[in-house]
Amino acid sequence: MAYTAKSYDHLLGTPGFSDALMKNHFTLYQGYVTNTNKVNDELAALAADGKAATPAFAEMKRRLGWEWNGMRLHEYYFGNMKNGGAALDGGSALAKKLAADFGSVEAWEKNFRAVGAMRGIGWTALYQDPVSGQLMNMWIGEHDGGHPAGGTLLMIMDVFEHAFMLDYGLKRPDYIEAFFKAIDWSVASARFDAAPKLAL
Repeated sequence: MAYTAKSYDHLLGTPGFSDALMKNHFTLYQGYVTNTNKVNDELAALAADGKAATPAFAEMKRRLGWEWNGMRLHEYYFGNMKNGGAALDGGSALAKKLAADFGSVEAWEKNFRAVGAMRGIGWTALYQDPVSGQLMNMWIGEHDGGHPAGGTLLMIMDVFEHAFMLDYGLKRPDYIEAFFKAIDWSVASARFDAAPKLAL
């Protein structure tokens, strides 16, 4: 199937994020959508030509995970942002679970910010293990390394340089501060409420 890039123009004007930065970021995301479709087309053509056992097919198949995750993680990221943000409801199931697993919502936030401030490029993500129910702050390297198997992605922050350098230079903590003010916690809470619960 062909994927279509979603519009996130409603995020233009978000405090702490210049329109120039956001438009550049949207263009980058659209590139992942385009490349995901191209890789899928090339894989289909190779398979149709009987070349599924070739190194070219193998390399394209490996590439698909990177491009697809680049597309989908950006959709989660833009999807859990809102112009002006939306505060976490202290009485929500997610807020109670954050407090239970981390000691307090504030302790969770301190930990999430610390993961986001680590050296390197990638993503900082709040996941839930659908087996134990535990919430975890994870570091995702690039797009495809560090995802917990079966985990439910609840909220994510892009910490590649393209997400902040145009506005903040090397001051990643200032970007993280702006991101926290733009989180749409109603989306993260809805993802938590809809998360599957599994038993192995």
